[in-house]
Amino acid sequence: MTFYDITLPILNSMITWPSDPAVSIKRTSLITRGDSCNVSELKIGSHCGTHIDAPHHFEENGNTIDQISLEDLIGNVTVFECKNKEKIDLSDVKLLRLDNVRRVIFKTVNSTYWELPTFKKDFVYVTKDAAQYLVDKGIKLVGIDYLSIEKFDNKKAETHHIFLQNNVIIIEGLNLSDVSAGKYELIALPLKIKDGDGSPARVVLRSIDATA
Repeated sequence: MTFYDITLPILNSMITWPSDPAVSIKRTSLITRGDSCNVSELKIGSHCGTHIDAPHHFEENGNTIDQISLEDLIGNVTVFECKNKEKIDLSDVKLLRLDNVRRVIFKTVNSTYWELPTFKKDFVYVTKDAAQYLVDKGIKLVGIDYLSIEKFDNKKAETHHIFLQNNVIIIEGLNLSDVSAGKYELIALPLKIKDGDGSPARVVLRSIDATA
């Protein structure tokens, strides 16, 4: 059994969405300064690093992050590697074997972008047609390896709306550098933020023994 931590570390210098709050981690108590313990002040956005979008992120009356069922966040998932370096389109998802699949994660060239010092605007995204196809196939969770599943600067946010209006959970900001395509068990746990639109999450894959 092998575990893969596909979560980005939260740190002051991390890449964030251009319009989101910057990350700030500041020690307010230090043992080395004579305090009795170490304590830190964290300032982060709700969509910082590896995070989960609740339907309420784009749908005013959608479920909030604390209303998402744990059953949707824990279970079998299939990681698909997409070779298209621009987008994940309808023609790409039509090639996938989605029978009995309810959770999908897309590994793309995006996973190499975490090594860059600045935000990259032309990341691989999921088109609205591909999103609708996945909804029609009964997919309930979709993950991708950059800070948005949507094309950068798409004001209409069609992909988000298609997924979230259909209560499909979105996980963004995954680091799949060390993960191969295949079947895994997913464990994705956000903070339980009351009425939250989203939350940073610790996301782990566990290998599945094919002989079990």
